[in-house]
Amino acid sequence: MINWNGVFPALTTKFHADGSLDFDTFFKNVDAQLEAGVDGIILGGTLGEASVLRTEEKQELTRRAIAYVAGKVPVVMNIAEGATHEAVQRAREAEEMGVDGLMLLPPMRYYSDHRETVTFFKAVAESTSLPIMIYNNPVDYKRNITLEMFDELLVHENIQAVKESTRDLTNVTRMLNRYGDRIKILCGVDTLALESLFMGAHGWVAGLVCAFPKESMAMFKLAKAGRAQEALEIYRWFMPLLELDIHPKLVQYIKLAEQMEGIGSEHVRAPRLPLIGEEREAVIATIKKGIETRPQLPDFKEEAYAV
Repeated sequence: MINWNGVFPALTTKFHADGSLDFDTFFKNVDAQLEAGVDGIILGGTLGEASVLRTEEKQELTRRAIAYVAGKVPVVMNIAEGATHEAVQRAREAEEMGVDGLMLLPPMRYYSDHRETVTFFKAVAESTSLPIMIYNNPVDYKRNITLEMFDELLVHENIQAVKESTRDLTNVTRMLNRYGDRIKILCGVDTLALESLFMGAHGWVAGLVCAFPKESMAMFKLAKAGRAQEALEIYRWFMPLLELDIHPKLVQYIKLAEQMEGIGSEHVRAPRLPLIGEEREAVIATIKKGIETRPQLPDFKEEAYAV
């Protein structure tokens, strides 16, 4: 089981310059996440460049991540498929590999209607006992998972959470009013993270945590501890960096930030290309300013924070 509370980094996939998987750098970043105290890791999402990974590479990445993390935190695997039978197959394989949970997108490429979307999610939920977080991102994936859809989906006990990326902050309150604690809400948009937590979201599927894990965890803990002003101070410093997460080149931007922080590399796979020219200089300047002005973080020691 996963309690779906806390910060879940959507990890980038690390590559060598020749495009092969770079596990040494990947595990270096995982170490930084675990040291900061993240509550789980997510593999193979948009930041993980899932669309350019072969199935066997995703499986190798998943198996090695599970072995490396060794139960310290849950390992969640993303499923983004165009065919229902492929999504079902990926879910079954994930369970066999020992994955702790799934993040599940609606069908890719084809814009399914209400009935088709619900049927797709139900088919995957019925194929596995793994806990599932539905990824709701109508801005990028052109499919809004409505409350009426969730009414039908929540008959499946293993559908337990939502990555809330609608950009409609009031949706957090709507879901809490309608479902209470039946479904956990995790903000999926970095630039709305603190607002969502203040509104009652249970967690955060984070992007810039890949480069700034300690700052991300500090902001989350302060928010959950009711220390709003301290959380706001970090958030205001963080915002120019968090805005790197809402750009079409978020993968290149965040990977560059990881590299500048010494816990990653900027290598990407085509069709993505490394940043060049004025764009690269502007992103470096933003990251450099963030690094140079980073706030002093509180010492939480062993104190608990409410979730």
